[in-house]
Amino acid sequence: MDKPPRRDGISEKRARTDDRNVRPGYRDNTRDEARNNGSPQRVQIVADITGQNQIVQCFLKWGRFRISDFELLSCPMPQFSYRARNAQGELVEGVLDCADRAIAIHQIEQQRCIPIRIEAVGVRPEHADKKESAATPPAPTQTLKIPHSQLLIFTEQLAHLLQAGMTLDEGLSILEKRLKQPRVQQMTRTLHQALVDGRSFSQALREMPRIFPPLFVNLVAAGEASGALPEILLRLVKHLTQAKDLRDRVQQALIYPAFLAVAGVALITIFITYMVPQLTGFMAQIGGALPLPTRILMQIHHAITTYWWLAILIVIGASVGFRAFVRTEEGRLTWDRFRLSIPAYGRVIRHRYYAQFSRTLGTLIQNGIPLLRSLDLVSEIAGNRYLELKIIEARRAVIDGATLSTALSSQHIFPDLFTDMMAVGEQTGRFGETMQTIADVYERELDRNVAIISQLIPPVIIVVVATVVGLVVYSILSAVFEATHSLQFRPH
Repeated sequence: MDKPPRRDGISEKRARTDDRNVRPGYRDNTRDEARNNGSPQRVQIVADITGQNQIVQCFLKWGRFRISDFELLSCPMPQFSYRARNAQGELVEGVLDCADRAIAIHQIEQQRCIPIRIEAVGVRPEHADKKESAATPPAPTQTLKIPHSQLLIFTEQLAHLLQAGMTLDEGLSILEKRLKQPRVQQMTRTLHQALVDGRSFSQALREMPRIFPPLFVNLVAAGEASGALPEILLRLVKHLTQAKDLRDRVQQALIYPAFLAVAGVALITIFITYMVPQLTGFMAQIGGALPLPTRILMQIHHAITTYWWLAILIVIGASVGFRAFVRTEEGRLTWDRFRLSIPAYGRVIRHRYYAQFSRTLGTLIQNGIPLLRSLDLVSEIAGNRYLELKIIEARRAVIDGATLSTALSSQHIFPDLFTDMMAVGEQTGRFGETMQTIADVYERELDRNVAIISQLIPPVIIVVVATVVGLVVYSILSAVFEATHSLQFRPH
């Protein structure tokens, strides 16, 4: 009987076969007996024998790594069916032959795809046993809203789960069970169902406008396109944290001035509604002439008590008119351009956009997204119509052959330092790294500007409130002094 050929480097000397052929299902039990120095240990290794992925079961003898016997098992490599999104946002499906699930995820990510669901072939999903009639459709999410802190927790935990090698489908399933807040569970359940239905993650987020702002949705779309969704989610966590810290710093800086403002308004209201009528009656009795500040104050009191309903209508009408104006294309463009010109506040908006633009563009370029596609995505996250149109115009210039630094410089929306550093990155071939450096520079500038503004706001509010209260008090006291002077010189 012919001897079997060598298989994958396992020599005939080390493969104890006696006069029997190695065949599927063959097992040599002579080595399975206990030894004085220890029992042989049985392990399974993956090998490629005769062109097919099969499992070789080997025995390790006496603690030494020496194959004393083996068994060729006739079992194929496990198969995993998957669903993923490619760089163009298209849904792709297929089957992979892998030793385990982690290798399947790694192979999908190497193809620049975002894995959505991975299941072993022949294994029914957990929800397959549930009856379709028992499944409740997700509640409407157009009006669903969750606290900012819950959105931050959801984004951060999802990013960590994806970094750990889980798919979006699995990450959302885990978060649905882990996060106990009812609205967050409803949101997570709806997102999970959207993925099962075949929609992309960014499309599912876009259906919840009160939870996920356009910046969030478009950055996730960029992460899906670049294959760097976990990194983008962590970037969003940083952005949300910075926005929360900014609001917290401003709120803390305004606590004391707000207290003074409320006290000042309460004091002015008491003076106008209580003191002024009594002062009017007192001056009518003595017949004295009222000073000019007091007459102005009395006219204000008369207007407030008589036409208060008109003031409410004016405020409501102005608010509705402003909202309607900014909803038009021209109105929004005018308002967004005006916001950029507001002292201090406009500077904060510009520096925040410089940091956000450069950070996002650098991330996209570093993950292999073409420049024109990157500019499309970056223009959508501006949150300012005026800046968005300027980026679109710069993109047209790039199509015509200009460099991005030259195109942005001609739009006069970025400072010279920004475009000069960008030009250096273009010339050295390190554009992505340079954009990250620019983002670091303007994030530090943003923090410095916010710190300055938070220090300037309290004294400004104190001065304004003190001035108004002082004028009211002066108007009342001047009338009292005038009345006292008239009484002193009146003939008896």
